[in-house]
Amino acid sequence: MSGPVSGHRPCLAFAFDPAAAAGVLTRPCLDRLASCCDIVDETPLRAFDGAAAPAILARIEILLTGWGCPRIDLQVLASAPRLRLIAHSAGSIRAIVAPEAFERGIVVTNAASANAVPVAEFTLAAILLANKRVLQFRDLYRDRRAAVPRPLLADPAIGNFRRAVGIVGASRIGRRVIELLRPFDLAVALYDPHVSPAEALALGVRAMPLDELLAASDIVSLHAPSLETTRHMIDARRLALMRDGATLINTARGALVDQEALERELVSGRIGAIIDVTVPEVLPASSPLYTLPNVLLTPHIAGALGNERERLGLLAVEEIERFVRGEPLRHALSPDTLHLQA
Repeated sequence: MSGPVSGHRPCLAFAFDPAAAAGVLTRPCLDRLASCCDIVDETPLRAFDGAAAPAILARIEILLTGWGCPRIDLQVLASAPRLRLIAHSAGSIRAIVAPEAFERGIVVTNAASANAVPVAEFTLAAILLANKRVLQFRDLYRDRRAAVPRPLLADPAIGNFRRAVGIVGASRIGRRVIELLRPFDLAVALYDPHVSPAEALALGVRAMPLDELLAASDIVSLHAPSLETTRHMIDARRLALMRDGATLINTARGALVDQEALERELVSGRIGAIIDVTVPEVLPASSPLYTLPNVLLTPHIAGALGNERERLGLLAVEEIERFVRGEPLRHALSPDTLHLQA
């Protein structure tokens, strides 16, 4: 869908939690928006039922949303008859925008591609460090405070040369991880039921059934969306398929893994894990994952943090600028694939 008529300055408003979205929209981003839009109010809406909301919604053609945005339901859509673009400066959007927005011809775009960059970088680092057995050598060196025995350094189970890496999910992040892995001497396989063997080959990887991938990989990295069909896709049976000494990396969603089954495997020491997402989001203090030597547990930090957040705002601003110029958007979402979004 094209943007407003040339020369017309559309009205724009914001809807997000300023605390949650801190650092996303920098002053240069706001200045760029002001150069092509009339910003109704720089203070973002935190609720759509507040005193100021009706007058703002009635005017806007563009709504720039972010973390903490209240749900844009049918009532909100009815209150915003001129709305033509929802630009989400974050990734997950299924829970925010009612499907009827698409039926009304509203263009919806998100910044998932921008958030994919730091997640993929984190995953690349995790893969390389896991194959080098960094946690094992850190603990050994800390305990011995002396040179590591040479036979350990020569162990052929350690290192990144020709190691097998299995990617679960050819999402934006999964595809970017595959791209980042290309310069390395690694054998990369992919499981994704929506990707054909020929498409996988075009990505430079080998397509495999999930069970086969789990059994063949030294590293398994999860990049699938959290859906009813993917809940606990990595269960006790499938965890048991992983080879001894393998590492599971989860930067996607905690619900993809049966956590109790994973804890049992990790407590046994048979496999290792690098875990950035869990269920619940913050584990109870009694969880063994905090202290197991074969686990690197991080508090959901793989996505955009610190100055990486500016990339999200910049992507949203660039999409809005394209919309105002009447150009095709690069990150517009389709209602047909919205259910596959993370």
